[in-house]
Amino acid sequence: MVNMVKKKSWFSGRTVLMILTFGLVGYVVYKNWGDILETLNHIQDANVLILLLLIPEQLYMYYACGQIFFSYLRGRKMMKKVSNSEMLRISTELNFMNHAMPAGGVSGLAFLTFRLAPYNITAGQASFLYIFRFIITTVINYLQAILAVIVLLIFHAIPEEAIWVIPVAILMNVFVFLVLALAIFIATSEKRIDFFARTMSKLLNGAARIFTFGRRKQMMRYDKISKYLLDIHESVKIAKNDKKLLKGPIFWGVVYSFFEVGTYWLVAIALGRLGLLPVIMVGEAIGSVFDGIVPYGLYELGMAGVMIALGTDFPTATLITVMTRVFILVLTIITGAIPYYKTMREEKK
Repeated sequence: MVNMVKKKSWFSGRTVLMILTFGLVGYVVYKNWGDILETLNHIQDANVLILLLLIPEQLYMYYACGQIFFSYLRGRKMMKKVSNSEMLRISTELNFMNHAMPAGGVSGLAFLTFRLAPYNITAGQASFLYIFRFIITTVINYLQAILAVIVLLIFHAIPEEAIWVIPVAILMNVFVFLVLALAIFIATSEKRIDFFARTMSKLLNGAARIFTFGRRKQMMRYDKISKYLLDIHESVKIAKNDKKLLKGPIFWGVVYSFFEVGTYWLVAIALGRLGLLPVIMVGEAIGSVFDGIVPYGLYELGMAGVMIALGTDFPTATLITVMTRVFILVLTIITGAIPYYKTMREEKK
C-alpha cells in the first residue's frame, strides 16, 4: 500500500502575507523617496559619527520595548526566561510590521498575538500587553511634553504667538487620562465586559449579513469575543491588585519614550543644535496626535510646525524631522525585514 503524502503548497497564506507586507514596505519607501534624497543631500551638513550612534540607540530602544512586554510576563511567571536576542528579534519584527502596515497599530497587535502564541500567551493577554505598552508610552510621552513646556517657560523660550502650546499639552494629558479611566472602568467589570462582548458580536454579525447579502450570518461568535475580553479583564484585574507587576514595564516605558525622543535629539546634535531637546519633546508629542490620524505625512508636518512655532528656524526644524524619519525608516527595514522573513518561513511548531 502506497502512502500518499500531500505536498505542502509554497504559495500559502503566510507567503501571501509576506508578499503583501514587503509590497507595502516598497510603497512606504516610494512615498518617502523625496525625503530620502533630501537627507542624502544634507548628510555633509551633519556629524556622521554622531549619526552612526543612531544604530545602537535604535537597537536599545527596541530592546526597551521588548522589556515592557517580557518584564510583565516574567513578573506573572507566565513565561520562562527568554534570551535578549529573541526578545530584541520580536521587538524589531513588531516595529517592522507597524511601519509596513498602515493600520493604526492593529497589524502590530495581530503580529504580537501570533509571535507570543508559541509561549502559551492567549490573544487577550497579548492584547492587554499591547494596549498596556501603548498607554505607558503615550502617558510618559505627554508627561515629557509638560515637563518640556515648564522648562521652556522657566527660560522664557516660548514666543507669545506659540502660547497655544501650553493648553494643547495640558489637554492631551487630560484626554489620555480620561480614555485610560474609561478603559479601566470597562475592563474591571465582568458585567460590562459581557455587555460589550454581546454588543460587539451583534454589530459584527449584523455587518456581515448586510455586506454579504445574507450569505454569511455570523462573522464572530459571542463566546470567542467573550473569552478574548475576559482574558483582558483578568490581566487588568491582576495588574490592579498587584501593582508591583507594573514597576518593570513602567521603568522600561520611561526608557523607551526617552530613547524615542532621543532619536530626534541625536540628529539635532549631529546638526549642531544640542539645546533643542525641550522643543523636540513638545513637537514629538503633539506630532504623534497627527500620526494617529494619518500615518504618513501629517506627523512630520505637525512636529516641524510646533518646532517652528517655538522659535526653531524653518530649515532646521524640517531637516531634523525629515532626516530622523528617514533614518528610522531605513533602520526599521534593515533590522526587521530579515527576522520577519525568517519567522514567517519557519514551520509552525
